[in-house]
Amino acid sequence: MARKIIIAGNWKMNKTIAEAKELVAELKGLVADVDAAEVIVCPTFTALGAIVELAAGSNVKVGAQNVHWAESGAYTGEISAAMLKEIGVEYVILGHSERRQYFGETDKTVNQRLKATLAAGLKPIVCIGEVLEDREGGNTESVLLTQIEGGLADITAEEMANIVIAYEPVWAIGTGKTATPEMAEETHRYIRCTLKSLFGEAAEDVVIQYGGSMKAANSGELVAQKNIDGGLIGGAALEADSFAALIKNAVN
Repeated sequence: MARKIIIAGNWKMNKTIAEAKELVAELKGLVADVDAAEVIVCPTFTALGAIVELAAGSNVKVGAQNVHWAESGAYTGEISAAMLKEIGVEYVILGHSERRQYFGETDKTVNQRLKATLAAGLKPIVCIGEVLEDREGGNTESVLLTQIEGGLADITAEEMANIVIAYEPVWAIGTGKTATPEMAEETHRYIRCTLKSLFGEAAEDVVIQYGGSMKAANSGELVAQKNIDGGLIGGAALEADSFAALIKNAVN
């Protein structure tokens, strides 16, 4: 069975509720005929409820950009998986490089958040990726192995069916630099082989997104690679036209 293409827009700290609603209202019409890919938007926490309501009945799914591992408690500023589930969120991004860089995320806390996400019946998008120093130093595979083993610790092969992996070369996020399709495929193939060593044949069905400056101009070539199953999109997802063009080029 072919893996489904999943393309998610990570809006980061952008868009007010009004701006978010305007974008999704336009996007719904632009991607209404897309059935070869799962389309996800991940707005800020303040806009989630409004966007879930607006996206209802369309083929646009909604994800959050983070979640806490505890069910409740004295964690000022945090949001639990149950809170997301209650308002109709389906996906959650975990371990994004910006969370690791600016807010102290570690493989251990990614793993804790992952378990909470799965327990709530939400679908996690687990981010992994190396910085430029690691890439140039030939350490990409060792960095990814550490992140995979730590982030997916104690996860079963059955649970992997509900987990999306997003490979985001940190040196290619928001920089305009992009791994060539061949470079990206080589790394995605390594990730899948690593998952296979940990989870067996279940690894063949795991969606692995590419998350490094994918745009309409290169989405088709990237997603055409054997082990690239979509994208985790930043800047190109902030305008309905560019996001829809990226999606359509990827599936066509």
